[in-house]
Formats: sequence, C-alpha cells, structure tokens
Amino acid sequence: MPLSGDPVTAPEEVFTALPDPAQASSFDDLVEGLRRLKVWAGDPSYETIKERVNKTWTAAGRPAGELTHRSTVAYCFRPGRRRLDTDLVLAVVQALHPDTGYVTAWRQALRVIGGEIEAVSQVRVQDSLPQDLAGFSGRAHELDRLRHAVEGGSAVVISAIEGMAGVGKTQLAVHAGHLLDQERPFDRVLFVNLRGFDPDPAQPPADPAAVLDGFLRLLGMSGQQIPHTLEARAAAYRDRLVSTRALVVLDNAATTEQVRPLLPAAPGCLTLVTSRRSLADLHPATYLSVDVFTPDEALAFLTHAVPGVPAGPDPLAAARIAQRCGYLPLALSLVAGHIRNTPGWTMTDHADRLDERHHQRRLDTGAELALHLSYQRLPADQRRLLRLLALHPGQDLDAYAAATLADADLGTVRALLAHLCGDHLLQQSFPGRYTFHDLVRAYATTRAADEDPPSERRTALTRLFDHYLVNAAAAMNTLYPAETRLRPQIPLVDTPTPDLTDPDRAREWLDTERPALVAVAAHTATNGWPAHAIRLSRTLYRYLSGGHHTDAVTVHGHAHHAVLHTGDPTGHAHAHAHAHALNDLGIALWRLGQYGPATMHLQQALALFRQAGDPDGQARTLNDLGTTAHEACRFQAAADHFTQAVPLHRQAGDRNGEARGLTGLGIVEALLGRHRQAANYYEQALLLHRQTGDRDGEAYALIHLGEVEVRSGRYGPASDRLQQALTLYRQLGNRNGECAALDGIGVLHTRLGRPTQAAEYHQRALTGCRESGFRGFEPWPLNGLGEAAHAAGHTADALAHHTAAHTIAAEVWSRDQQARAHTGLGHVHRALGNFNLAREHYQHALGLYTDLGLPEAGQTRVHLKSLTASSNRRQTGLRVPFREGPFCEGNR
Repeated sequence: MPLSGDPVTAPEEVFTALPDPAQASSFDDLVEGLRRLKVWAGDPSYETIKERVNKTWTAAGRPAGELTHRSTVAYCFRPGRRRLDTDLVLAVVQALHPDTGYVTAWRQALRVIGGEIEAVSQVRVQDSLPQDLAGFSGRAHELDRLRHAVEGGSAVVISAIEGMAGVGKTQLAVHAGHLLDQERPFDRVLFVNLRGFDPDPAQPPADPAAVLDGFLRLLGMSGQQIPHTLEARAAAYRDRLVSTRALVVLDNAATTEQVRPLLPAAPGCLTLVTSRRSLADLHPATYLSVDVFTPDEALAFLTHAVPGVPAGPDPLAAARIAQRCGYLPLALSLVAGHIRNTPGWTMTDHADRLDERHHQRRLDTGAELALHLSYQRLPADQRRLLRLLALHPGQDLDAYAAATLADADLGTVRALLAHLCGDHLLQQSFPGRYTFHDLVRAYATTRAADEDPPSERRTALTRLFDHYLVNAAAAMNTLYPAETRLRPQIPLVDTPTPDLTDPDRAREWLDTERPALVAVAAHTATNGWPAHAIRLSRTLYRYLSGGHHTDAVTVHGHAHHAVLHTGDPTGHAHAHAHAHALNDLGIALWRLGQYGPATMHLQQALALFRQAGDPDGQARTLNDLGTTAHEACRFQAAADHFTQAVPLHRQAGDRNGEARGLTGLGIVEALLGRHRQAANYYEQALLLHRQTGDRDGEAYALIHLGEVEVRSGRYGPASDRLQQALTLYRQLGNRNGECAALDGIGVLHTRLGRPTQAAEYHQRALTGCRESGFRGFEPWPLNGLGEAAHAAGHTADALAHHTAAHTIAAEVWSRDQQARAHTGLGHVHRALGNFNLAREHYQHALGLYTDLGLPEAGQTRVHLKSLTASSNRRQTGLRVPFREGPFCEGNR
C-alpha cells in the first residue's frame, strides 16, 4: 500500500506503455507523463523514490545537506506547475527507469517545454591563458609545489587549487601557467571559466558537454564532427590530446562531476583546477589549499604595487591597511588602485580612511570595504559604465557592446575600460574582451539597482540587444547573401558597430560573440524583450545550423518560449512567428537525433504556416518534413512532401528552396530505381544552386547526381561529380557532407573492381562520421567496407563489417541499411558454403525491401533462387564458388 499522502491508482489507470516525454507540450503534460511513468514502474511510494534518488546522489558525492525530501519528490507530481526542478525530475525519472537514452529524452523535453535550454550551455573557452598579473608577488611555496608536480613530464598531472573567493586562485593558476610555459612551452593551452559560483542566477555552472564542444573546436574539430553525448565528446577530446603536451586550466569549478570529463588522459598534460570547494575525490591530484596572504606577503604586495608612497606619521600604516583588507589579495589589489589614484596622500592617510569607512559603513570583510572604497573614488562616468557593464547577460563583452550600453563613442569607452582594468574592477579575459570577478559583478549589480532607475537600465539593455541584432544581421548578410530576404529586416542603429563586410571577419565575429548571442536570446525571451529573441533566432538560423546544434536548440527554444508568451495567439503575425520558431527548433532537434520531437514540431509548424497563409513557410517545412520522412524510410511520405514543396517555393520565388525540393524528389526516385528521373531532378537542382551561388546546395546536388550515375554505370561523370562535391564540402567545412562524398567514391571504386582503394575511402568516411557523432550514417560506410572486403575475397572482414552495419542500422532504425547488411551477410555465408544461413539473411533482406517498396526486393529473389540452385548442385557433388559485386542490389 502507498504511504499516507501518495495517490491511489485506479486499476483502469495502470498504464502498460512507457510514456514518451517528447509528446508533451506543457508542464502539465510532463507531470502527467511522470505520473504515468511512476505507475508503469510499479507505482513505488514517494518515500521509495526519494531513497533511490538520494542513494544515487550520495554515490555521486552530493553532500547530505543537498539531498531531497519526500515532500519535494511528491511536489514533482503535482499539476499546475509553472516550472520544474530539472535535476530532481531527471533523478526521479532515472529512479523509475534507469535507461540513459530515456533520461536524455526527458532532459530534452524539459528544456523544450520550458523554452529554457539553460545557460549552462553558454560558455567561452580560450586557446591561450589570460594576461598575467603585472607585479605578481607572493605564493612562492605554492609555485614551488606546482613546479615539483610537473617535473619529469611523463605522467598526467592534475593540481587542484582550492580557497575562498578573492584569495587569488585564478591569478595563481594563470601566473603558474605562464611561468611553466616560459620554462618549457606547451603544445596546446586551453582555458575556461566554469562559473562554479557566479552570483548571477543567469550564469549557472557551465555544462562540461558545452565546454568540450568549445575545446574540440579549438583542437581543430569542426562543428559537424563534434559528437552529441558527453561521453563521446570526452573520448574525442582525450584522443585529440594524445602525444600532446597540453596545459588545461579549469577555473572556478563547482564540483568534481563538472571537472572529471574535462581532464586529459595523455601523459605530459597538466591540468590546473581552481575551486572554492574541496575536490578531494579528484584522483590523482596535487592539492593546494590557498589562503589569504601572510602579513609579510601582504606587505610585499603593497610595497610593489604602490612604490614611493610615503608612510606618514604611522610607520605601521601599510600593515594596518593589509590587516583591514583581511590580507585578501583581491581587496589589496582594489585598495592599491585607489592609492595610486590619490596623489598627495600618505599610507597613514589611507589607513585612517579605511578605519573610518569600516566604522561608518560596518563593512565586515576586506572585499566589501575595498570595493566600496574603490567605487566611491571613481569618476562618475567610470562608475556609470561599471554599473551598466554588470547588466550584460553574458560572461564577457567587447568595447562595441560597452559603448552601446553607455551610449558613448568608442574611443571614450575604451579609455574608461582601460581605467577600470587598471583599478582591478574589470579583467581582460583575452585582448579586447572584458569580464568581471564575480564579487565585483555582484557589487556592481547591486549599485546599478540602487542608483539607476529601472527605465534607464531598460533603455541601456534595449540598445545592447539592438546592437547584437544589427551586427548579427550584418554578418549573416555577408556570409549568406542569397538568403537575406528570408531573414527579418533589422533597422540600423546609431551606436558604434564593427565592419562586418568581409566574410572572414563576419565569421570571426559570429564565432566570438556566439556565447553572448545565446545569452542575449535567453535573457530577452524571459525578461520582457520577446521580439528581440524571435528575430535573433530567425537571423542566426543558418549559422547555427552549420554545426552549433546545441546552441541552436537553446536559441530557437527561447524564441518558441517568447512567441508563446507574447502577441495575439489568433493573429496571423503570431502564427507566422510561432511557425518559424517551431520549424527552426524542429530542425535543430533533428540534427541532434531527436527525431520524434523534431517531427512533432515540424508538423505543428506546417499547420501554422497554412493558418497564416504563408506559402514560403509551408514550402520550407514541407522540405524539412520530406527529409525527416526519408531518414525514417517513409519514402512515399517523403515524395509527397517534396512534391508539395516545389511549386510553393516557385510561387514564393525561392530558387534555393525549389532546388532542395527537387533534390529530395530525386533521392526518392533513385531509391525506387528510377535513375533517369532522379538524374533529371538533380540536374535541375544543380543549375538553380549554381545560379544563386548556394555552394552547399550545389555540393548536395552533386553528390546525389554522382551516386545515381554510379548506379547507371556512368563511372567517368560519376567520379567528376563526387570529387567536385568532396572539394566543396571541404571548403565549406561540412564534415557530414565530406563523409558522404568519401563513401560515394568508395562505392565507385568497388564498382570499378578496386576494392583496396574502395576500403580506404569507406574507412575515412567511417572515421569521419564517428568523430562527428553522426551515428545514423555509420551503417553506410560499414556496409561499403563489407562489400569491398567481399569483392576482395576477404570473407572474415566482410562478415565483421556487415554484422556491425546491421547492429547499428537496427539501433538507428535504418531499415534499408539493415536490408543491405542482410544481403551482404547472405553473400558472405553463401561464399563460405553456409547455405542455410545465407538463405535466412536473404529472406530477412527480402522482407525488409518488400515492406519498404524498394526494387532491391526483385534482385534478392534472384539471389534466393540462385542459392537454391547452388545448394542442389552441391548436393549432387558440384561445387560452384560464389562471389558477386554488391551493386546488383542497387543499395546506393
């Protein structure tokens, strides 16, 4: 019986199907799904669920004070919620059904419904250390320990630097990194602020998966190559650091769980981790507990920082200053900046003033005292800029954004920024980008709330959000001019903007500002600027779809949230905006392998575009639905979608969209064995893409045209087409397209009787798609490897490759590739004389091909008939060897 307070489930409510969170469209739907999951799992009591959750959390190292309670668990199942505790809900799901894929589906649903793909995915990584602190002093003992830890350089070295806020952990790690790099340069340097303890709730601890995404890009992996899962990213990251002497600085870590996936495994790599918490379970590691300066270190710091300032009547004035600052390095830095800016004062004057401020303000800590003193002594324009900068929703910003916030000219703001950095109230994360110590940000945010009216703060932020919209639009117009009309028109602004007319500079701006753009999308969607979130999402769609899929889900998810909470739900404009948000979000989810939610969003988008009377939008969504239907082997549905899309694109004057629809129709025709019709569609698409200058679309049409020409036996033209596609995809950095081109060239070589060369191309394609996490494509090169091995007479290799292809094809529900693998296995077993096994595989292939309506079914019947004849001949004492090229099946 359930404990008192637990719901009693009626017999008719005992659900036998595992609830699908992807079908939810509201928080109440998710709560209902959670309730159904509880029943599906045997209806355990809330107390039992609580115990399971706490057991898992305790094993993961969560302290007792952060464990959950029965009432908190029960609250997750209560309808009428406006938000859900994501961590707890996922822990409850895991307690009820501990399947990683299922928990991941719930995580995605929670993010989509809330429109809050959290700021955990917004993080900036660097391939260099921040600037070293001029005049660094003290910490000799700690530096000696770090040097000793890395001596020899043959082991993996982890040093955890722990201590309170403001004690100088980051400066110690950065200074140590610079010293060690000077003594023996590192091959690679990686740095990230993990935001473990940022006071701003909009800046939560960084997701290690997002950090790895950034690190892998810095290590040369394109967005298309980066795997989707944390485990796969961590493995790729460690592979990239093999035989590399790297320095990795993980600053401001929250927990061991956040850090562990980011640790290199290669000997000779050094990792420096800073945290306010003890990371005692981080093994193997050298632990440095950093305290405040000793009195002698504090005096040495002041002597170096403010040389030449007279002591005045009190010879112990410097010691009094150090003591009043609590010997805290941050506080001493701030006070030193104040001393430098007050000529004519003695050290005694400063010590007396600190005593006065302490007694008047009752500021108990050195940091509070130093911050207040430093702020009060700033000129008014510097104080105002400091307050405004703290309003920025991102982790860092450049001088253009600062000038926009202040509504000032660029030169003036750059001078003010230099002064604030000189006073240690701002830091340069790297040249040209400015950030706060989290204690300074908290102080400046408080000052802004106290001193700047809400209307002025809102006006400054509106200028900032306009700035990002205008520059994002300018960069996109430079990079993708053919699609300018498809993006929202953004009015120009009169604040300073960079020149983004050069494609390289436009791409660099987008790459640099991407974390800020994602942060702006989240902030505007949830804090009263919904139109900015919606327009930013539409503006960045093409850029984000080039490999930034997690950021795409974040930005488009927030746009979806913004649309749902603004405007007239019955109006055409609202339906149009809602449809675009759903379509963009659906495509982002599809690229991440979330096919169920993706299709649902696309279908909803199509209905809304029809409601809004938007033929262009309908055509776009129909093309995307055609692509997803084709991936699911629903070929007739794919053909129907593409057939509807093409005339709508023509009506809207969108030649690129028309071309992609024609390519989609060609793909379906090729699958059905109608090669001439397919080639006709591809030729039309290729011409349109070349007329509009769409190189990605051109490569897409070329690769399919090359493949259909291989099937038709036109090997010369096929080779030309595939090589052109490979070149274009490499120029565009599209790794998935490159893998497809390599696989197609491998198929061509097998057809030409060159199995050794074929295997090389298929292996490169397989390696590429595994690096990119494109698991849905892996069966193609694996089957290609099997066919090449069979053609070369390497039956054991062919058996292994086709078996692997079948396993993965079944996992990703690629039924045509399952059939292709069965056919290959039938060939292998027939060559080995295992006629019964060969017959079973041919029959499996025949069933799949027949069900899919593909012409390979006819050829498979021929194989079965031939197998029967071979078996009969064997029984009469005749042995007929069998080896057949793979392309009689026409699987390409």
